[in-house]
Order: sequence, then structure tokens, then C-alpha cells
Amino acid sequence: MSRGRVETARFGTVLAALLSALAGAVVLSTATGPVSIPFGGFVDAFLRGGDGTPARILLSLRLPRALLGVLVGGALASSGVAFQALLRNPLADPYILGVSGGAAVGALTVALFLSADASPVLPLCAFLGAAAAALSVFLLARRRSGVSPERLILMGVVVGAFLNAVIMLMVTLSPPGKIPGALYWLMGDLSLGTPRRVAVLLPYVTAGSAVLFLLSRGLDLLLLGDSEAFQAGLSVERVKTATYLTASLLAGSVVAVSGLIGFVGLIVPHGARALVGSGHRRLLPAAFLLGAAFLVVSDLIARTASPSGELPVGAVTALAGAPFFLYLLRRNGGRS
Repeated sequence: MSRGRVETARFGTVLAALLSALAGAVVLSTATGPVSIPFGGFVDAFLRGGDGTPARILLSLRLPRALLGVLVGGALASSGVAFQALLRNPLADPYILGVSGGAAVGALTVALFLSADASPVLPLCAFLGAAAAALSVFLLARRRSGVSPERLILMGVVVGAFLNAVIMLMVTLSPPGKIPGALYWLMGDLSLGTPRRVAVLLPYVTAGSAVLFLLSRGLDLLLLGDSEAFQAGLSVERVKTATYLTASLLAGSVVAVSGLIGFVGLIVPHGARALVGSGHRRLLPAAFLLGAAFLVVSDLIARTASPSGELPVGAVTALAGAPFFLYLLRRNGGRS
């Protein structure tokens, strides 16, 4: 058997294992909670659309929340893969360029200062905030010679710091009764998962993930360096622009419905590379599935770890991600 066939068979095995792990995580998440759901309740809900309490809990609360975790985790992981290739930096993640700050400002504007009736427009405002932040960073980093990874990171840090200051100012000036909810959202929250929110987010994640997959060859070449990619026939600046905007808006769209969930886009791509290698045609699907399973399990831990109530899922991912970040920093000798 040729080497290519062996690698293809191995990738198929890894993909099947990741799909099984994701399915198991979703089933475990939907089955776990204060109200136990027997196996018959699952069958009744999925096959006959039962009207009983277990079926309503499953279809209206737990399953949408788990599916939201799938979309958010997969999107953040895919975005992280794209940013690490674009910036040629193993420490890059979707939030390094200020995208999350822009989405948070847009969402908090609705949540804190508009009426409750305006809540359906929160995802749109968060998405527009992420788009504005991504475009600002891109324009600030752009020069006649193109966009360098170093300038993107630098301008992202500057814009992100400014937006964080705006967020703190908004929270400080907000009505007292809305501060706890706003702070909880800023730490990441999947409890707002509803069938409607899942349906709204699905097209964004599908389209963004598909575009990144189509850019796989370009991402592979970007890892070689700009000059080498250009000599290979790649339109470097076009691929950079498309990758940057797609990854930014993909991350911004999920922030709009889940708040700020950090470190998923940092640690999951490294795990996926260990499984399937660095070729992006295989890395992107593997990272999506691994990120989805990781966030669903993290949300399950957040729901069940504390007897006094739910933890923000962003706190759970940070507990896993912060030590990993320090490990990567140490492995790279302190270089970014």
C-alpha cells in the first residue's frame, strides 16, 4: 500500500474517532442534569417528538445547548488554526487581534443600554462589532508592501487594549441590576442556547468553515513564508486578506451568542496537529471536531462541578488553557 493511501486511511480512522468522541460528548451532556432522562426518553423525543417533561427538557434546553457548544467550539478551533497559519505563530488565537473585544462592545451595547425587547438584535450587533474591530486592525496594519504578521499582532494588541477599556467603562456606567449578567456573559456562557440561536449561528459557522477549507492550500503555503508562497504561484495578499477576515468574522459570530470563551482556539489546533499533521485540508476538519467535543465537555463540567450553581464555561477553558499557554511559551524559549 502506498504512503498516500496509508495516510488517508489513518486520517479516516482519526476522523471517525473524533466523530464518535463528539457524539459521545453530546449524548453525555444531554443526559446529565438535575432531571435524569432515561434511554426511553431519548427515543421518545427523537423518534416521536414526545410531549412529556423529559422530551421538552431534552429538545428545548439540553440539546440546543450542546449543539451551540458544538458550533462555538468548532468555530473557535477553526479560527485558531487559520490565525496560527496566517501569523506563523503557535501562540496565536482568535482573540489576539481584538475581534472578541469588538464583538463584546457590540453585544454589551444592546444588553446594558437597550431594552430587553432588543435582545434579538444582540447577535447582529456583536457580529458588526467584531467586523468593525477586524477591519480597523487590518487597515491600521496595512502598508503598501502588504500586511505583515508582526504589524497585525501589534495593531491587534493596541485595538484590543482600547476595546477592553471601553468594555470596563460600559460595565462601570451600566445600570446596577445588569452588571452581574454582563460580567457572567463576558466570562463565557452557553446557557442561552436555544433552537433559534443555533439556527441563527449555523449559517455563519458553516460558511466560514467552508471558506477556510477552500483556503487550505494557501494556508499550507503561507507557513513556508511570503516569498516562498509567492514563488509557488499564490496570491499572497489576497489569501491573507480572505483568511484574516473570514477567521475574524467566524470568531466574532460565536462571541455574539456565547460571550468570551478563551483558549479554545489556542490549545485545540495543537492537539489536532498531533493527530493529523499540519496539512490544512485534514487539520481544519479535525480541529473543528476536536474543538466541538472539547467545549461540550467543558460546558458539562461547568454545569456540574459546583453544587451552588453553574460556572462560566470560559473559566473552565481558561483553567485548561492557561497552563498549556505557559507550556507553549516555555517550549518556544519565550519567543512569541
